[in-house]
Amino acid sequence: MNFSLSEEQKLIKQAAKDFAKQQLLPTILERDELQKFPKEEIEKLSELGFMGMMVAPEFGGSGLDTLSYVLAMEEISKVDASTSVIMSVNNSLVCWGLEKFGNQDQKEKYLKPLASGKKIGAFCLSEPEAGSDATSQKTTAIDQGDHYLLNGTKNWITNGSSASTYLVMAQTDVAKGHKGINTFIVEKDSPGFTVGPKENKLGIRSSDTHTLIFDQVKVPKENRIGADGFGFTFAMKTLSGGRIGIAAQALGIAAGAYELALDYAKQREAFGKPIGGHQAVAFKLAQMHTKIEAARQLVYKAAWEKDQGLNYDLSSAMAKLNASEVAMWASVEAVQIFGGNGFVKEYHVERLMRDAKITQIYEGTSEIQQLVISRAILQE
Repeated sequence: MNFSLSEEQKLIKQAAKDFAKQQLLPTILERDELQKFPKEEIEKLSELGFMGMMVAPEFGGSGLDTLSYVLAMEEISKVDASTSVIMSVNNSLVCWGLEKFGNQDQKEKYLKPLASGKKIGAFCLSEPEAGSDATSQKTTAIDQGDHYLLNGTKNWITNGSSASTYLVMAQTDVAKGHKGINTFIVEKDSPGFTVGPKENKLGIRSSDTHTLIFDQVKVPKENRIGADGFGFTFAMKTLSGGRIGIAAQALGIAAGAYELALDYAKQREAFGKPIGGHQAVAFKLAQMHTKIEAARQLVYKAAWEKDQGLNYDLSSAMAKLNASEVAMWASVEAVQIFGGNGFVKEYHVERLMRDAKITQIYEGTSEIQQLVISRAILQE
């Protein structure tokens, strides 16, 4: 087993780290407070090639492996999970899904601007009554011959107002259940498509999360991805890779909280010495370091399996389940180490704690990950 990174991967990791500290950190408190979308920061991230990292260069991407993407996600997430989720959705769910399952025309028209960062994408699966139960799609797409008529509502959509291209799952044949679901490429300026108000969230507050409403939206037949009835399979396969991105985000949040706590423990004094010299704090740091490193190995392994062309459904679920639990736990411990200062926004750890919670919920809750894992191991 080789645990070393290539020189290219080290450079990508360093570039992401530098970007996070130089471009994201100075504006993060204001953006979190005001729920301000990081428009300028995303444009700069695009210049680094980080919005289409795994997409082939012929379609505007950087042509990098999944591990490189994970390394960048981890470093960005240490500082700013709002920006990293924008990056994750565009990379893992939208670009990957289009490149893997879209046809040549769809790739030329939609993937190229998305992979280059000129446009941003959104993945639209969840509904008011279809969160974890993704088979219960109420949004419909009625076949009208040369187009579909799309009607319904999508909830909790990341990049909801900032996206230009939306991948929308909808039911085309209710009698077929999940085999009657299709995925459609919908453009933002389509008549009948409305973006609802921004959600006022606990964490990842500078990413924009919205409800989307589709009222008699005409979608050309050529905008359906894959064969008729492929939509649910598309969503599940895409989400499996997306979990690696969110696992990397959770890992970054945990590592960011730990690094802040470690620095603070070396500087803050109590009872005549740095608080890190007291066993109560030192043991917390030891546990944080160990659990984060264990989570890191699960995340990197899932990325490696994906790059090797292996089945990574189980490893991605394990990575997301573990990393999200560690992120929540480690960020709470970091706040405790900071004491009263941990409750103050300028020290950043309370924000990381707020950001950590969503990693246990979106792109498959921790309960759903346990369902995926248990089914896999019981079928072995």
